[in-house]
Amino acid sequence: MRQRSLAALTLAAVLAATTGCTVERHWGGNTNTGGSGKAKVGLVTKTDTNPYFVELRNSARAAAQANGADFSALAGQFDGDNDGQVRAIENLRQQGANTILITPSSSTGVLKAIKDARDAGVLVIALDTATEPPDAVDATFATDNFAAGEQQGAYVKAALKGVPAKLLMVDGTAGSSVDTQRHTGFLKGIGLTDGSPEIKGHTAANGDQSLAQQGMENLLQRSTDINAVYSMNEPMGRGAYAALKARGLTGQIVMGSIDGGCEGVQNVKDGQIAATVMQFPKKMAEQGVLAAVAYARTGKKPSGFVNTGSAVITDKPLPGIESHDSAWGLQNCWGGTK
Repeated sequence: MRQRSLAALTLAAVLAATTGCTVERHWGGNTNTGGSGKAKVGLVTKTDTNPYFVELRNSARAAAQANGADFSALAGQFDGDNDGQVRAIENLRQQGANTILITPSSSTGVLKAIKDARDAGVLVIALDTATEPPDAVDATFATDNFAAGEQQGAYVKAALKGVPAKLLMVDGTAGSSVDTQRHTGFLKGIGLTDGSPEIKGHTAANGDQSLAQQGMENLLQRSTDINAVYSMNEPMGRGAYAALKARGLTGQIVMGSIDGGCEGVQNVKDGQIAATVMQFPKKMAEQGVLAAVAYARTGKKPSGFVNTGSAVITDKPLPGIESHDSAWGLQNCWGGTK
């Protein structure tokens, strides 16, 4: 969701070259357990440039300011920088964090660092991306990505109006929990399995628009007899659309996506994507900070998975599919449009 106007917060931003992560603010102290009264919240995101993670950081910072908590944000240098995230966790512990919020680049690669932090009394909450196993953290505040994929698949199936799917799939990073959950949820929603003959091809694009365009171009060299496209996120949807447009195929395709960024909602409004499933990073960040404040004051920890919700955004509503139009989407999206 779009960040509202907030009182200015002065922060020092420096590049921590020796740790391989970006540091937003330092604060001292070694009280890193609950019940001390003062929340010291550290956030570790996958990167500090992706608009989605920028929204997470800005929302968490604003919530910390509003609730009297200290706040520090670090990030890997690139999506997949697992070592950078491990060092970021260690940095935050040294700074005295009593809660660490993390969007893990690898669902398994940060487990030891998380365990060490929890053993030291630090509350650890995963945002957006679950760990494997899920109970490696105290709690997860995130989109139910399987349900979001299922919503996307159900919409595409309904939009085909009984015509059998001829589907191309643009996946994210192979093996990541978010990619797997969205992929399998979509297939359930559209009524297919990985072995279904209706799937005419798939490509993994690691969330990257250029890779998605290249991958889609390669798939279209094999066959253009398709009527549906799954895109794991909106940047990859834009890449797929560019390849389809170059072939003059956009008029025959129903494409769905997931994210709910403002640019993605604009893509829906412009007709590039038939529907996207919006998620709400601001809710994840705010609820994570509130849990950190409660832990600092009372020692009580949250537990389990907390679904922060999702919503279908489309200007072509269909019977049986609950949705909002792009006007609503642009009022509630995150990030900005280009």
